Amino acid sequence: MPQSVPSLPRRVARILRTSLFAQVAVALVLGIVVGRLWPDTATTFQPLGDGFVRLIKTVISPLVFCVVVVGIAKAGNLKAFGRIGLKALIWFEVASTAALLIGLIAANVFAPGAGMNVDPSKLDASAVDDKTAGGALPSTTEFILNALPQSAIGAFAENSLLQVLVVACLVGAALLHLGNTKVPAILPAIEQAQEVIFAIVGFVMRLAPLAVFGAMVHLVGEYGLGVMKTYGKLIILCYAVAAVFLVLLGVMLKLVTGLNLWKFVRYTREEMLLALGTASSESVMPRMMQKLRQAGARDDAVGLVLPTGYSFNLDGASIYLSIGTLFIAQAVGVDLSLSQQITVILVLMLTSKGMAGIPGSAFLALSATASALGAIPAGAVALLLGVDRIMDSMRVATNLLGNCVAVFAVSKWEGALDTVRAKKMLDGEIAFVEDEGATEQGAAEDASESPTSASESPDGASKAPAST
Repeated sequence: MPQSVPSLPRRVARILRTSLFAQVAVALVLGIVVGRLWPDTATTFQPLGDGFVRLIKTVISPLVFCVVVVGIAKAGNLKAFGRIGLKALIWFEVASTAALLIGLIAANVFAPGAGMNVDPSKLDASAVDDKTAGGALPSTTEFILNALPQSAIGAFAENSLLQVLVVACLVGAALLHLGNTKVPAILPAIEQAQEVIFAIVGFVMRLAPLAVFGAMVHLVGEYGLGVMKTYGKLIILCYAVAAVFLVLLGVMLKLVTGLNLWKFVRYTREEMLLALGTASSESVMPRMMQKLRQAGARDDAVGLVLPTGYSFNLDGASIYLSIGTLFIAQAVGVDLSLSQQITVILVLMLTSKGMAGIPGSAFLALSATASALGAIPAGAVALLLGVDRIMDSMRVATNLLGNCVAVFAVSKWEGALDTVRAKKMLDGEIAFVEDEGATEQGAAEDASESPTSASESPDGASKAPAST
């Protein structure tokens, strides 16, 4: 007898029950609808998104610590780890500077603020102070000192990724120095802790649809869709430039590693949609680390490059800052000379580093740039208050993909990338295993991959209940 085909409602119900991507997509649409129809509920649903991000943040620091320590110990070569760090910083500087230049060129060509004729004296400059909570960007010396932990426990308590990286590097170096003969039980214990953390991430990810729904209701209800009319040209330009930059990143990824960026986006579509919905790249860092490791990138490269990129490689923020600076100048009728625009690049190259985790960091960077130029009124930065939240999706997606490309590129550069496995993973020939913390034995997974499961997931989605 021929096998009966499930009805359409049953197929839809099955997809919604088993696919995290489908659940998040539906939550995204429902959030927009509810926020548009009942804007007064914006603050009511906001805790759903905030709570999810908090839960994810609780495991980021211990996860980064475990991955880095295990990576250093298994690599068995601290010099190689240092080379990875140096190459990552070189890649970060080149990529973020390119993002700044592309944004500046686009703003000159399309002039999104031209003709607005804004009187800066009528803008509420105090609103910028409220947005930044009276904070300030750290100086270079302060940034370096802040990266050094005052205590090991404090680094984890404050969720400071750079400080956690320093502690992890010291512990990994100590394990290499002492060897397994003196501390044979430490490394297996850290590996087991890593497995537990990945399992926790799997549990928390089941709440992702609720988080996206709450975040979208708050965004649409709080800011409305009218901002799209007022700042339409600026919004379209920023998103278009980000798309061009990602195409260039995809070309670089193909040239350096032979991998396809679009296939990687498809492979990480649940994480990308979640990051867009919650406007937080931190919310998907644990899963991205897991997926990058299973896609052939070595533990030490993933553990060092991805978290460091969250502070040093903010490509989306760089695009927004360069376009935003010229937008403000054009809106208030200030014509910046070539030398002043070069100053913009130099200042933003410094202020765009270390912005992660600082309230209103984009406005702090814009204010610092305006002060350095001396030609743009500081209060004019308030022009971007109404559109800043709309830009979060662009910044988050570009930052996240930029850092993932950096992981692959630096891994390939250092010989820490299994390209064959990466291509199979992105092509869907190997399935992502959600609860598997260490997947070095790729051959074992290949052998266990059945034709049935492959046909059910042609694009390499997870076979776990929440992520097919």
